Amino acid sequence: METATFAMVHVGQSTVHQRNLQHGIETRSWGFPIRKPWFEQVKPDFALLVTGMNPRQQLDDWVQKTVDMYLFAVQVPVYEGQAPHWPDELATGNIIYPFRMGLEPLGVIENASLGEDGPLTLAASDAARHSGLERGVGWLADMDPQPFLDLAKIPVNWAETGRVPLNRAPGFTAEAVKGVKVPKRQQRGAGWMSDPKKRKAVEMHAEDWAVRLYESEGWDVERIGKPYDLRCTRKSGEERRVEVKGTTGAPTSVELTINEIEHARAVENTVDLFVVSDIKVTPEYVASGGVPLHLKDWEPSEEDLRPRKFEYRLPQAGT
Repeated sequence: METATFAMVHVGQSTVHQRNLQHGIETRSWGFPIRKPWFEQVKPDFALLVTGMNPRQQLDDWVQKTVDMYLFAVQVPVYEGQAPHWPDELATGNIIYPFRMGLEPLGVIENASLGEDGPLTLAASDAARHSGLERGVGWLADMDPQPFLDLAKIPVNWAETGRVPLNRAPGFTAEAVKGVKVPKRQQRGAGWMSDPKKRKAVEMHAEDWAVRLYESEGWDVERIGKPYDLRCTRKSGEERRVEVKGTTGAPTSVELTINEIEHARAVENTVDLFVVSDIKVTPEYVASGGVPLHLKDWEPSEEDLRPRKFEYRLPQAGT
C-alpha cells in the first residue's frame, strides 16, 4: 500500500463557512487562521475538506456519522497571503485566513462514513474532527489515497503513478456545495471574479508587471491581446510571445482558451507564461502587490489540462 499525506480540514456548516468553501473551490485556494508547525515542514499531496457534521462530539460518536468530502490536490504549499481574498475578508478589508495553500479540485465523495467502513483511517477521521475544534486549521494524516480516487471515479493507480493527471480527474465547481445558493454565473478557474472592473484591474496589473520585466531585459514590448498578450522583440529579430494571467488567489491553475493553447503549442512560436498571484485590489479598483511566476518556453501538456467546454457537431437534417 502506497500512502500519501493529507491535510485534513473541517469546514463549518454556517452560511459564512459554506460561502468561503464555494469561493475556495472557485479560486483554487484555502486558508487557515493560525500558523501550524507543519506549514514550513510538509507539503501535503492532498487536501480533504469535510463538511456536514459538528465536530464538538466524542470520537466514538463522530465515527458513526457521515460527511461530504471534497478531494483536492495540493499544488502550492502553505504561504502567507498579503491580500483579502475570502468573502468575509473582502467584507471587512481584513485578512482573516493569512496562511494559504493552492488547491486543484479532483472529486467529491458525498455521504462518506467517518468510521472505519469509509475511506478514512481512524487517525485521519480524528484529525478532521480536531481541525473543526481548532477553527478549521489543517491536521495532517498519512493514508492510502486509492480509496478516495476510486470513490471520486478518478481512473488512476496511485501505487504506479504517484500523481493525478488533471485530465483524468472530473473536478467540481462551487455548485457541488449543498445548502448555499451559488450565483448564476459560469464557474471559472483560479482567481476568477464576477466583478468586471476588479477583473480588469487584476489583468492590467499583471500585464503591466510583465511589460516592465521584459523591457528591463532589453525587449521591445507590444501589447497584442489575442491570441496572446505581449509580443516581445529585439533588433536581432528574436521574438518571444507572452501569455499573462493575474489572480487574487494562489497560483494553482489558470483558464485558457483553445486558441491560447494551440498558439502556445505551435512549433513556430516561442511562448512564455507569466502569472501574478495574490494581487490586492482596493474598493476603488486599484491593484497592487502580488507574487510573479515566470514560465519560459511554455507548452501546456495534455495531462495538465482539463476540458471545460466541448464543441458539439449537430446532426444534419435528413440523416
